[in-house]
Amino acid sequence: MVVHLLPAGESGDVAGAGASSVGLVVGRTVGGAVVRNTVRRRLRHLLAERVDRLPSGSKLVVRALPGIAGAPSSALARELDAAIDRAVTRAEQRR
Repeated sequence: MVVHLLPAGESGDVAGAGASSVGLVVGRTVGGAVVRNTVRRRLRHLLAERVDRLPSGSKLVVRALPGIAGAPSSALARELDAAIDRAVTRAEQRR
């Protein structure tokens, strides 16, 4: 999976602070419609537990790559945690 983080204030929004938002991109390369929706639900559940780790007002995009559908939830959680940590660290270094 690929994670992109846009910190508050860099998006051109007037209201920089506030709730963080999360977007998911699950393309056809991941699988059929049923598989893609299952992946979306799994990622949404994992992200709901982790959204408080994001900087206030930031925007996070998670892009699912092929092969993610067969991964166990524990592996997805570990990969998502690592990806979010990397993205937050990179965003802090850019400031």
